[in-house]
Amino acid sequence: MDSTNVDLDMVSGELIYYSHSLSKDLKSLKLAPTSDAHRGHPLFSLHHFNEHLKVIREQHDVYTVLNGDLCESAIRSSKGNVFKQIGTPQDQRDWVIEKFYPIRHKILGVTMGNHELRIYNDTGIDICRDIASALGAPYRPEGMLLRISFGSGNSYHEDAPYVYFIYFTHGFGGARTKSSKAVKVERLATYIHADVYLMSHDHVVNVAPDIYLIPDKRTHYDSTKKFNIGKIHAHRKMLVKTNAYILFGDYAEAGGYPPVDLVTPIVIFAGEGKPRVNVIV
Repeated sequence: MDSTNVDLDMVSGELIYYSHSLSKDLKSLKLAPTSDAHRGHPLFSLHHFNEHLKVIREQHDVYTVLNGDLCESAIRSSKGNVFKQIGTPQDQRDWVIEKFYPIRHKILGVTMGNHELRIYNDTGIDICRDIASALGAPYRPEGMLLRISFGSGNSYHEDAPYVYFIYFTHGFGGARTKSSKAVKVERLATYIHADVYLMSHDHVVNVAPDIYLIPDKRTHYDSTKKFNIGKIHAHRKMLVKTNAYILFGDYAEAGGYPPVDLVTPIVIFAGEGKPRVNVIV
């Protein structure tokens, strides 16, 4: 939750999107994002993290993205206590790979968090790239746009899949109130088009739907108005701040931060009927 600024040396290139074509048999798809595990922190909640992995592992329609700060990554030049953390950053990296390897086919993408950025800035070593490579997942440190398609019958066409766009990034900056944390993902949604926006870093879950209006390119002649006209469609986008897996105490308690929400928000994409997105916590 520190206020590490974005390091321009981290930037990997112009924004593109990665596309995943999933099973046509899916009637819905659920996304359980993974972030802010902080493996190595003395108050890391292994119980809650294992419950999260169990949902991904046992439910065939649940996928995930890895959105940074999976490792505590305390080093001498950074915030955090190198003497209190459990294991070295390499141990933490290897633990993450071991935990996710059995469900690697369900990982849609990987980004970097500000904790892993500490190591990159100090040594040039990118442990998030190591994790993504070991798990066979696409990697873009600063953020990732995904196109996912699944199911069939979209717009009443038998072979047409349902298609959604997801943008996720770890996040940045410090904030105290829920509203100041939530506004960061709201701003993000003003300049990238997607159906769902995921931002982590602040350790507080917040879910908000937003609507903006899109003109339909098709037109028709209206005999009453005597002009060609077109319809306007409402596009629903979900703004999601994700959870963390650290129990209350240590620097959070001493610094006046609230307890962390340990429950993962799950994004649900419809694969039948009208395309729609909902979130449950």
